[in-house]
Amino acid sequence: MRFGRLDLNLLVALDALLTERSVSLAADRLCLSQSATSSALGRLRDYFGDELLVIKGRQMVLTARAEELIEPVRDVLEQIRATITVAPPFDPATAERQISIMASDYSTQVLLTEALAAMEKTAPGIRFEIQPMNDNPIDMLERGYVDLLLTIDYAISTDHPSQFLFEDDYVVLGWQGNPAMQGEMTRERYFALGHVTARFGKSRVTSFDDWFVRRQKQQRRVEVVAPTFLSLAGLVINSNRIATVHRRMAEDFARHLPLVMRETPFDIPPIRETVQWHITNTNDAALRWVVEQLAATAQKTREGGNVVHFADTPTSADLRERDKIEYEFRMNSSRARP
Repeated sequence: MRFGRLDLNLLVALDALLTERSVSLAADRLCLSQSATSSALGRLRDYFGDELLVIKGRQMVLTARAEELIEPVRDVLEQIRATITVAPPFDPATAERQISIMASDYSTQVLLTEALAAMEKTAPGIRFEIQPMNDNPIDMLERGYVDLLLTIDYAISTDHPSQFLFEDDYVVLGWQGNPAMQGEMTRERYFALGHVTARFGKSRVTSFDDWFVRRQKQQRRVEVVAPTFLSLAGLVINSNRIATVHRRMAEDFARHLPLVMRETPFDIPPIRETVQWHITNTNDAALRWVVEQLAATAQKTREGGNVVHFADTPTSADLRERDKIEYEFRMNSSRARP
């Protein structure tokens, strides 16, 4: 079908080429031969009067005109898919699909491991790709590189739908041979000890607890910066250092390793783990089903008592303080991005 002089089938090829920035990778995505994809690129070049992709060094890069086309082309295709394409009925037992989830190793450990194992039994044809958190998770969601984003509610986008999953708080984790872990963890002791913390991506984005503790009048002495939450446990064993860790993960560590937990000597707001998807995928039955399974697993865990509960209704002051913390965290995160 043509619109004006443009074969509309080429829009799908154009989106793949602009996304992958490679003829061979675009061909794999389109399930076409490389020669057919090269031919499509040639016709697109003729239509737009622009090279679109050019070789620079050992890779292909987009021209300025191609950069301008990325969002309009994706928006057109998403609109077509969301309003015209009739989705077949979704049956988990027979569904064949790959779903990409961006999540931290913490979220993977405390939720996805159990949830994905349960989903395998009812939806064996659904495959999952878990991508690590990077500097711009919202951008990855909006560009369609990931289907679901699993993160704290402070870090999600206000432009897309989301669902709350569970809450978790923080404890101090240390080696059982560390003299400082033998008694109650006091504020003075906490800030006198060396700390291990996790930071992520090329920009070394801080975790929420790391960022929040920096707001205290005293500053902790960070002696080791780790690339993942899971690595924190091994880095405090056989040392006098401590780490501030999500309670659920700390409980897993303490069950299997020579580690002990202590309550933090000051209040750190609990995290609220949330799953988010692009607004154009609201009617995607497969994604809806996966979100429901994640929520069900989170609910099961909450009922099991491993996640913190907050019985008291938040006061107006609590909500104002939370709004203030969210604003500051978002501002800090935006400054940290390249």
